[in-house]
This record gives sequence, C-alpha cells and structure tokens, in this order.
Amino acid sequence: MPREYLKKASLTAKSDASEVHETVKSILADIEADGDAKAKEYAAKFDRYEGNVLLTPEEIEAAFALVPEKLKADIRFAHDNVRRFAELQKGTTTDVEMEIAPGFVAGQKLIPVDAAGCYVPGGRYSHIASAIMTVTTAKVAGCGHITACSPPRPGQGVPPAIVYAAHICGADKIMAMGGVQGVASMTFGLFGLPKANILVGPGNQFVAEAKRILFGRVGIDMIAGPTDSLILADKNADAHIVATDLVSQAEHGYNSPVWLVTDDRDLAERVMAAVPALIEDLPELNRDNAFAAWRDYAEVIVCEDREDMAACSDEYAPEHLTVQAADLDWWLDRLTCYGSLFLGEETTVSYGDKATGTNHVLPTSGAASYTGGLSVHKYMKIVTWQRSTREASKGVAEATARISRLEGMEGHARAADVRLAKYFPDETFDLTADE
Repeated sequence: MPREYLKKASLTAKSDASEVHETVKSILADIEADGDAKAKEYAAKFDRYEGNVLLTPEEIEAAFALVPEKLKADIRFAHDNVRRFAELQKGTTTDVEMEIAPGFVAGQKLIPVDAAGCYVPGGRYSHIASAIMTVTTAKVAGCGHITACSPPRPGQGVPPAIVYAAHICGADKIMAMGGVQGVASMTFGLFGLPKANILVGPGNQFVAEAKRILFGRVGIDMIAGPTDSLILADKNADAHIVATDLVSQAEHGYNSPVWLVTDDRDLAERVMAAVPALIEDLPELNRDNAFAAWRDYAEVIVCEDREDMAACSDEYAPEHLTVQAADLDWWLDRLTCYGSLFLGEETTVSYGDKATGTNHVLPTSGAASYTGGLSVHKYMKIVTWQRSTREASKGVAEATARISRLEGMEGHARAADVRLAKYFPDETFDLTADE
C-alpha cells in the first residue's frame, strides 16, 4: 500500500529561508575593515552588552560561584562522557605508513588544526551542552588554542553555567559576544585572539549564514538549519513516550520538524491525540515553539511494513533518529542516513543532546545523507607524505612521465625525466605516451 500521511507539513525548513545574506555580508565586511571597535559596536547594538569581551580569570571565578554544586557535578559528568567518547573516536584514526614498493614509502599523518572557534548559543536557551560538545572535542583533538564564544545577556554577561562548562572543558578564552560579530571576531583574530582555522557549533540563521559566507577562508563543521527529529515506531511502542519525545524536540524552535513513521495506524492516532495536551503543559516559551513546530512542520506517516519505514527514514535523512520497535539489531543494520541513532525506548534524543557522550552538533535538513556530525575528526587534518630511495623511484618516474604526456602535461613529465637522467645516467627509458 502507498504511504499514508495522517499529518502533512504545511511548511518545510526551506520555507522559512530568510533574506539574511546581504545583512550578514555587510556586517562581516564592516568588522573586517574596522576590527575590534566595529565588533564592539555591533555587540552593543545586538547583544545590548558593553562589558569585557574576553572574560578575565576573576570574572570566570565569579561565574563559578553562581553555579550550584549539583549542576557543576552534572556538567562534569557530561564532560567526562563526551571526553571519553571523543578519545575513543580519535583512536580509530592513526598515523600509518606502508611500503608501496621496495624502497618507496607513503603514509598519512594526523595534525590537529591550531585554533578552533566554538560558538555556544545563549539567546533563547542557555546551551550548556553545546559548550561541552564543542570545546571538549577540540581539546581532545589537540587544538593549540580554543575560543568559546557565547552571546552575553544584558546586564549579566555570559550565563555562569556556560562559563563554567567552557572553562572545565578546556577553553583558552571565553568571549562574551554573540551572533555575526562573535563569529567574525574569531575568524579575523580580533581582541588579540589567533585567527580561527575552524568554526564549530550551532547558532541562529545569522550565525549559520556567517559560517556559510566565511567557509573557505576558514573551515566549518557544517551549515546547519533548524534541528529535526524522526521516530520509527511499531505496534509495540508506548504512544505516550513517543508523543513526549516528539514534543521534546519540537520545543527547539517554531520551525523544528518532527516526524513519526510507523506501520501501525492505531499507534499513530494515539500519538497524535496525546501531543496537544503535552504541548499545552510546557512553559510558555517552550509551548509556543512546540505548538508552531507541530502545527506547521510535523508529519505522521503510516507505512506498509518495516522495510518501507526504513526506506522512508533514509529519504528524510533526519538529524536525530529514534527507533522504538522490535528487533533493534535489524534497524541498526538496515538504516543508513541519520546524524545520530537512538535505539530503543531506554534511550532518547535528550540523552544524546546533553550527557551520554555522543555529539549533539549534527547534520540537519537532509545533510545526514552525505555527512555525519561533529567529532574529534572534524578538527584533524589527515595529510599524506612519501619518501623514496633513488632505485625505488625509477618505476614511479617512468609511469609518471608517460601518464603526464598522455594527459598533455609536459611540465609534470619533465619533473620525472630529470630524476631519471640524474639517478640513472647510463640507462635509456621509453617515456613517450605512444603505444
């Protein structure tokens, strides 16, 4: 049977594409031209903040005193999990070398980028977990300098818990500046900072557009859109838990899509019936976000069987993918397109967002079809090298000369010719491209 949409989105993430490019481009040009003063001017305008841009050790200590001990312990718990998982990831890629031919050795070497700029959202919500996810992975990768940048709140500055998290996770500098001006300051090396080699972390549409424009002169983790989540559920799923998980992700923002894909119509109807009351029970800001996201962006899809469910999920390539269905190993083997996978009712996207160790900076808007999320590897340059004896270079030089001439690249061919002439003056080689 064809897929049945019990609920169809009236909007998509692309429907809300705002015309921010020219605004962001102008701000970046202003700040690059006029430096620190212009960045501070924009901070006063947009952040409504005129305090220190780079937090002093005394300000950091003062922020620590404002963080409850229980929250400090939770942050340390999450940091430890993220650190250990990042260390595990780092161990999967190592320096290697091999002898291509006797006397000719090639290898790869991992080199961390020198300076990382970690953007930590702090407007609508204080994203403590984003500080943990971005700074910790940069530290494990071995970056020489890490800047954590977060929007200050008027009259308060950067929320103390973000300051605490960024500091214990390894930030060398904590910047009280948000938006395009914060991204620009890290990129251009303002306020005495080293110029960032890579920018990471989530942000609003202006931050995302700034990263898009700057990509090329600086590396980025990804160009992120609104967060999205998909749940695969069969008849065995708990409708209340499924509905709760959908609502928990819809609260991210008014344009955050959530999708339910199932092969059980009765479950779908029970979930749809439960969602409105769960949204109504949220605090006001969360409620408004979740209501709009559910109304305009959510979808509920009934499929014929689990194979069709899996195929549907792969087509959506969600940022977060939850499976609440029987035979979890089958799903793990079958599914191919997702940012992060949550298998079984016993785990949830919220766990991954905050504390389990896997990173929550993930591909959105279908990008999971071709890339994964932020990891320690994003900060690592995998470079190659080679070394050879003169004797070992003979065969390589002959092949290089002939291939180059066939391609019409005579200069390349001559770089091989001169070595053969120098190393083997008494030998004759056929270096033409003719048969």
